[in-house]
Amino acid sequence: MTNKEILKIAMEQSAIDLQCEVQAFSQTENVVVSSKCSSCARKYLELPFLCNLVSYGSNIVASASPQYREIVESYISKYELSHCFETPNIYVLNEAFAPFGAKVCFMAEYFLPDVNQLKILPCQYETRVLGSNDFAELYTHEWSNALCEKRKELDVLGVGAYDHGRLIGLAACSADCDTMWQIGIDVLPEYRRQGIAAALTSKLAAEILNRDKVPFYCCAWSNIKSARNAMRSGFCPSWVELTVKTNEFVEEMNTKGK
Repeated sequence: MTNKEILKIAMEQSAIDLQCEVQAFSQTENVVVSSKCSSCARKYLELPFLCNLVSYGSNIVASASPQYREIVESYISKYELSHCFETPNIYVLNEAFAPFGAKVCFMAEYFLPDVNQLKILPCQYETRVLGSNDFAELYTHEWSNALCEKRKELDVLGVGAYDHGRLIGLAACSADCDTMWQIGIDVLPEYRRQGIAAALTSKLAAEILNRDKVPFYCCAWSNIKSARNAMRSGFCPSWVELTVKTNEFVEEMNTKGK
């Protein structure tokens, strides 16, 4: 695949997720559409959205439940594109959703492979390509970024690093939709800063591309280590998302962190 083809596939999936035309992401004017359920959307999304903002850099495409359309249109028309995804402007969106028992929850940056930069990086440890049958005993805290216990059926491919037979690093991907597989990575603490994460991520990305799927990578903007790993592995920033969720959902997320 070329970079242009990869970006087109990503935009096509975003169009399915948001229920808009794919051309919407290339416009200079912002676009607001009504959120709807779709069986072809990324499997982990909970649809319809209360509000989800997406930008590939030229504008904002917002997908919102109809009752919140006016709130969302007012917000994205008032502030500059990049400011809509950061404080202090986010507080305005929070305040607008407060009477409806909702607030901003997720803010994330997404990465796509740059085929001109992607290459399989060396690893000083043995690496093995793994399939879903190899994951059965790995749904533990150590590998919770690479694998998702709630959606085991989507974990389809991985690359592990081994030190004398012991698994010390794991990159794995979930088949979140028909065309795109999302990569997650974990390395045991005592083996970090040795280039293992980038070696596994780059090899897994190549394995995914060899299967005619698009690998993608996501992290919070504050997760510098993860963003650096993405870029070392041959990925580049491609789009951003901001999602509003119910207060109950946010509280549950905060409780998990205690």
